[in-house]
Amino acid sequence: MSKINSKYLITGKLLARNTILNFIGQVLPLIVAVITLPFIIRGLGTERFGLLSLAWVVLGYFTIFDLGLGRATTKFIAEALGKGEPDQVSSLVWTAVVIQMILSSLGVLVLINITPFLVERILNIPPELTGEARNIFYLLAVAIPLILITSSFSGVLEAAQRFDLLNAVRVPSSISTYLLTLIGLALGFQLTGIVVLILIARFGTLLALIILAMRIFPKIRKFSLHFVLFPRLFTYGVWIMVSNVVSPILMYLDRFLIASLLSVAAVAYYTVPYEALTRLWIIPGSLIMSLFPAFSALGRIEHQQRIEALFARSIKYTLLILGPIILVLALFSEDILTIWVGADFAIQSTVIMQILAFGVLINSIANIPYALLQGVGRPDIIAKFHLLELPLYMGTAWFLINRWGITGAAAAWTIRVLLDAILLFAAAFRIGRFSQRLFITDGSLLGSLALILFGLLTYGLKILTNVLPLFIQVGFLAILFTVFGWVVWRNVLDNLDRDTILKAIKLHKAV
Repeated sequence: MSKINSKYLITGKLLARNTILNFIGQVLPLIVAVITLPFIIRGLGTERFGLLSLAWVVLGYFTIFDLGLGRATTKFIAEALGKGEPDQVSSLVWTAVVIQMILSSLGVLVLINITPFLVERILNIPPELTGEARNIFYLLAVAIPLILITSSFSGVLEAAQRFDLLNAVRVPSSISTYLLTLIGLALGFQLTGIVVLILIARFGTLLALIILAMRIFPKIRKFSLHFVLFPRLFTYGVWIMVSNVVSPILMYLDRFLIASLLSVAAVAYYTVPYEALTRLWIIPGSLIMSLFPAFSALGRIEHQQRIEALFARSIKYTLLILGPIILVLALFSEDILTIWVGADFAIQSTVIMQILAFGVLINSIANIPYALLQGVGRPDIIAKFHLLELPLYMGTAWFLINRWGITGAAAAWTIRVLLDAILLFAAAFRIGRFSQRLFITDGSLLGSLALILFGLLTYGLKILTNVLPLFIQVGFLAILFTVFGWVVWRNVLDNLDRDTILKAIKLHKAV
């Protein structure tokens, strides 16, 4: 059994702290986006805003030239720290950065060469904007190395569990994208000038991450390159890349099929509840950001009991936090949609929201075995699952959309994430050698029963009080939430859980 460095082991308190920091780090830019986007759209105009959005999407896809090295850097640095081998950090970082520079140079050349074809033939950009679009894509091509190298230095902070420093950089960087656009508009800049401002800010972000990484690990200041590490980084990273290529297809295929088989209006009725529900992924996403380096630091099976405890508690917390929210959104979906987007949308989208809500909960919980498999060095399993799911999902979605319209699309998506969850959990239990009694001993089974009871009571409440004003229904719902919380606190959570939550509340107040 390898010796583990306890300095880089994640405790319940640290997990709660990191999760809260990551949650805040995702919510703050989202709030700024909601506030500023109407002004940005008005200032740029619909066509230029669409052009800017397309440009960022194209840049996002060109990060495939990273070959998953950013994620690989986080994994192997966390693993080295967990084994008490911090001397490996410098060689891992600089080897990844040099390889990313080489690969990103290829990405630069490809994007520069295909830009005229993209602008003039593929993206259907208005003739009066083609010159501006060409300049923007050239600028973004030059930015590819900047984006890829940033992922490696972010990985250093993630591996060291320094999410406080990471979010201190990421939050201003994300917010600056929106604020600098507004500043550029106020100064009378064209879209090209605004993109330059944003890229300058991204360069500042990279410098800040490099300085912080060198502060935590001073040995990074000494350049250390070992190409012998490349096969190790590449073998891991290439499977991450496969998942990164397939995942967006799995995510957006339903909308393309709806538009092709039904209508653009049907896409809107489907997308509104989908986008609303998937915003909840911020909650499990904040946890996963902390779990991945934690699982990586623990290794594969050398510290099975620690991995098992972290795995089980993470599932329990996700289920108990997200489950009640999902149930309420599903049962009150008609009321929510009516208030938010109107009665017409509610008629078309209520059933869609209810089906997708179930899928979002399943997918959120499945993120735990996803992080575990990546953390213990088996991203190949995840990528193979995605490749298996793709043709199955395409056939299922096509059949169900033809048969039941957007309801069929929601059902197909939920079936796909259910299959994904089953495969991920089966693989996690096999790789982790977990006990079959895991969910009984950690309280997840009892928590699930409490959640089912809460759902039945909420459904009964909705039926009995449906004729009453909504604010009265919400009042009764608040009482049920209180009872559910009390039952969970007394009967589902153990002393360690309660201590972790109390410390997390104190941290939240401090933040």
